[in-house]
Amino acid sequence: MLGTSNIRFTNNNRQFYMELKKRVDAYFKENNISKTGNINMYIKTIFMISAYVVPFTLLCTGIFESKLVWWMLAGIMGFAMAGIGLCIMHDANHGSYSNNKKLNSFLGFSINLLGGHAMNWKIQHNVIHHTFTNVHNHDEDITPPGFMRFEPHAKRKWIHKLQFIYAWIFYGMMTMMWTSTKDFKQLRRYEKLGLVKAQNSTFMKELMIIIFSKVFYFAYMILPFVFVSNMTFIDWVIGFLTIHYIAGFVLAAIFQPAHVAETTEFPLPTESGNLENDWAIHQIKTTMNFANGNPILSWLMGGLNFQVEHHLFPTICHVHYPKISKIVKETAAEFQLPYLSKKTFIGALWSHEMMLWKLGRA
Repeated sequence: MLGTSNIRFTNNNRQFYMELKKRVDAYFKENNISKTGNINMYIKTIFMISAYVVPFTLLCTGIFESKLVWWMLAGIMGFAMAGIGLCIMHDANHGSYSNNKKLNSFLGFSINLLGGHAMNWKIQHNVIHHTFTNVHNHDEDITPPGFMRFEPHAKRKWIHKLQFIYAWIFYGMMTMMWTSTKDFKQLRRYEKLGLVKAQNSTFMKELMIIIFSKVFYFAYMILPFVFVSNMTFIDWVIGFLTIHYIAGFVLAAIFQPAHVAETTEFPLPTESGNLENDWAIHQIKTTMNFANGNPILSWLMGGLNFQVEHHLFPTICHVHYPKISKIVKETAAEFQLPYLSKKTFIGALWSHEMMLWKLGRA
């Protein structure tokens, strides 16, 4: 990844975002609504945390002797782990869960309790991805391992012809990388780029947090194996992998179609580092919504089927996205800008699949 300071957005066409922001601000003011979470957010928080803690507690009690039940409980934990990330941690680390910064930090730290690291996530997601969305060699979300290709400006290899098949297998391994080497490698890279200092932290402080977080994570995750006498280590490993495979697959299936799709753009900066559009227009051209008419899916996904709204207003809690999406869509139309959206989740997944196919061939 290049230094983030190398890229600059054009500032001479900001009328769209200025007008959009004015209208969205007016919506909240006229309806006397806070931009942060509400009672629906708190109910969802209790639900998602319970969906993770209750199955784990049941596993530790040993009241179930069936291995199938163990792995079913692990599967529920996997979905809940993804839910905590999508519905709680994501908003908290964007500062949109609450007006209380300490509460945001507390809930944002939940990623550390699930095997990841909050500061690394903030840098990769908030600082880099939300700024340089779909920009070659800058957005880490489209810079996967060499056997996958997520954007047309990356080098193409013969193996990429098959990525439309095997990518889905590797998607399930995403959160497993959190628990192993990814955080250590990221921290070292971000330190060299000066991004750790920009977060008002130090390399050693974050390294200690990563180490202690991962020790704590594995210490509590091993408890079912310790407490349940007839659970073998292999049984535990299968359960652990089940949790992470489901969580990783769910997260990838939600985030990937939002940017790596047939209709999203992958702008290249000029040799001097200038991008064609201002930041807001860049976001609207590189991001796609899906299933906006499905309230159940929206609830479970933490509103991240409204990715356009999220990228334009990352500090607004996701519970408000369905309402402000109408404002965004109307304003985009007035300024003759695209509003990328698929009617269904399946449609978005298919668009991503077709993009994987095309990227393997051209």
